[in-house]
Amino acid sequence: MTRVPSVAPEDTTPPSLFARYAAEGGVFDELRDERGKIRPHYRTLLDHLEEIGLGELKRRSDSARRLVQEQGITYTVYTDSLGVERPWQLDPVPLLLSQTEWVGLEAALIQRATLLNQILSDCYGPQELIRSGWLPPALVFAQPDFLRPAHNVSAPHGTFLHFYAADLARSPDGRWWVISDRTQIPTGAGYALANRLVSARVLPEAFRENRVTRLARFFRDVQAGLARLATRRTDDPRVVVLTPGPYNETYFEQSYLARYLGYSLVEGQDLTVRDDRVYLKTLSGLERVDVILRRVDDDFCDPLELRNHSMLGVPGLLEALRAGNVAVANALGSGLLQCPAFMSFLPGLCRHLLGEDLLMPSVATWWCGQKNAARYVEDHFDDLFIKPAFRSHLRGMPPDRSLTAEERTLLKRRLAFQPELWVAQERVQLSTAPSWTGSELAPRPVGLRVYLVATESGYRVMPGGFARIAPEAGGRFISMQRGGASKDTWVISDGPVEEMSLLQTGAGSVELRRVGNNLPSRMADNFFWLGRYSERADASARLLRATLLRFQPESTGMSLPFLDPLLATLELQGQLTPSATNPELRKNPEALEADLIGAIFDEKRNGSLFSIATQLQRLGMLVRDRTSTDLWRVVSQLGDRLKPLEEGQVLLAGDALGILSQTLLHLASFHGIARENMTRAQGWRFLDMGQRIERAYYLCRFLDSALQSPEADNPSVLEAVLEVADSTLTYRSRYNLLPDLAAVYDLVLLDDTNPRSLLFQLNQLEKHFQRLPRERENALPSPAHRILIEALARTRLLDPRDLSRVSENWSATEPGLAIRNLLRDLPRLSDAIAVSYFAHSTISRAAVK
Repeated sequence: MTRVPSVAPEDTTPPSLFARYAAEGGVFDELRDERGKIRPHYRTLLDHLEEIGLGELKRRSDSARRLVQEQGITYTVYTDSLGVERPWQLDPVPLLLSQTEWVGLEAALIQRATLLNQILSDCYGPQELIRSGWLPPALVFAQPDFLRPAHNVSAPHGTFLHFYAADLARSPDGRWWVISDRTQIPTGAGYALANRLVSARVLPEAFRENRVTRLARFFRDVQAGLARLATRRTDDPRVVVLTPGPYNETYFEQSYLARYLGYSLVEGQDLTVRDDRVYLKTLSGLERVDVILRRVDDDFCDPLELRNHSMLGVPGLLEALRAGNVAVANALGSGLLQCPAFMSFLPGLCRHLLGEDLLMPSVATWWCGQKNAARYVEDHFDDLFIKPAFRSHLRGMPPDRSLTAEERTLLKRRLAFQPELWVAQERVQLSTAPSWTGSELAPRPVGLRVYLVATESGYRVMPGGFARIAPEAGGRFISMQRGGASKDTWVISDGPVEEMSLLQTGAGSVELRRVGNNLPSRMADNFFWLGRYSERADASARLLRATLLRFQPESTGMSLPFLDPLLATLELQGQLTPSATNPELRKNPEALEADLIGAIFDEKRNGSLFSIATQLQRLGMLVRDRTSTDLWRVVSQLGDRLKPLEEGQVLLAGDALGILSQTLLHLASFHGIARENMTRAQGWRFLDMGQRIERAYYLCRFLDSALQSPEADNPSVLEAVLEVADSTLTYRSRYNLLPDLAAVYDLVLLDDTNPRSLLFQLNQLEKHFQRLPRERENALPSPAHRILIEALARTRLLDPRDLSRVSENWSATEPGLAIRNLLRDLPRLSDAIAVSYFAHSTISRAAVK
């Protein structure tokens, strides 16, 4: 008799990595089903995590954190004690969705986006839904987000809702529901992309084995969809991303997306409206803009017709929209449907407008502007979550705690007095997903935001999304501002994954280019000042290092006069207090040493090295979409070396010297990357011009202080001149003697082979002027160029031997007077460049078509 082999029962025991994974009762868990079995689409990932083990997962989590820091992925947290910006929080373990489940989600979200677009089209058009009673008038007209000036402003192809995002959560039975609609500015898609790039590098084996659907097709649809909105017939429409600026909480995402999609990142001040057309201010003049992808709230977009105190918008934008000369995505006024009260009307509107049942329900919602709903809310007050129906100053129930007795009474009174201003929703119990806590995997509440974009054939859904997790178990509210973290979302494909890149393949001949788009004037301004502040930091660090090297706390009296030129320059720059050069202070070297340390670390001193580094970081943030990650990394880390001293912390001169030397190495990295890695386009040109002007100005200021010193010809003072000008080795290789006054000043003033000399800076500026757009177009030199030509001519005619012909009053010699004149002319040169290139009002010849 043949014996039939026994079949082993299915192993339902989780891997040891999940031995302590305990799902909460009464909620849906993404990893385990109700019987405790691992869900099939998670099995491959779990097998991989079990194979690499706990120690390797910890190492990869640390690697993910380093990648986030290196790429400069940040989020602005206004209440963060560590600073305004903090590194992005990313859980390395992704959220997984099966292909079968994703197909249903796609269909439901496409239907919802189509419905919301039709509602917006009606509310800003014929308003038949209000006339026929499908929408209460108060729900639309009482809203601050209903923009009356935008009524009857048409949208290209009828698409008011070009981008849409839905915040999703699971009910305990596993069904998805929508907890909020994001119709104005659906933020987070850029963070979802950044999360994907990090997670794919941290878990590359699992990413391949799970056949994760790629995101590139979605962003290619974004590019095609925005180009389709352009009303002007052109093969290359100008699309810009309108940002509120670097202090917005998602500025990194805006910069990241602008670079990834190949668009200019602009602020309201970069745009202007002329003859009902929107133009971008560039170095060559005004250039036509076809499409604006906005990240500014719609009521801030036009101070002429909307919020008149707004500094973020473009005056006249609505008039340009009415004329059909520009498109804005999303359409102004689309924030109307972010009102949660609309959710209770969507099932009926879906049947009325689309002839279909709503495929994905919203969280149960009651708008108290209807009597029956208000009565229900009053009867179930303690079971519901009550919040303002419209954007307002009113406060509802706090999401993370219960109401006090006083708060409860006050909210009930407000609800009874103005019920139409309030909405109530069923309390949401979020599902949980496996998350890395730093030492183990544990279930954490999770929510998912999914993104859609309008295309020629309808809405397309990003395959994945932006998952957020609560920091603690049992949380019902997730906020990145309150310590939440993010996850990548993997949609597991049943078949082979399409490999796609956002970069287009050249079909046929490709038009070769040597430069990119014309640089916006504000961006040129930022590059100019980035160069100035980088050189200001370098010059200040050199001056402070030279001073501390010569400072001897144990000595007084005769040793200090040789410090006078250094101390005087530091005082003029605002780095030392005005009393630093007071002879009385020489009797108290400890106070002078403390003042010198403060010139490095004092955050309240405007001229301190820390303050300069802070400005450098701010400017680096403003040009992030135009510079490499390496350059941003150098800039962002500079401030870490110069953190203000903690209370009670004492730092000696020797310790400060080490920090200054490291700072100079860091700045050398910045200048090296800028010089070797940046193409010689307009951004690099203005950065280098700013650096040259600042170097020349700081050098002249120090030389002027040195020539005014009665010890100007003393070899010790001349050694300091050579050190600050970084020319000591060059001098010693040429002259086998102690520093000589004429020889030193010849080297630092007139040697055009010395990259630190004054003449070298002026020659470089002259070369840059020859390549500037307006200088080449005009027959006569511009006002800025005239100032430079005069300064260059005077400098070339100097004879440093004049300094050796007198024994005192060196500042009255021809070289001394020339230095004084340059201290006057260099700020004039900087101002003249700003007037000529950083604010434009004339239309570029290339833009006139």
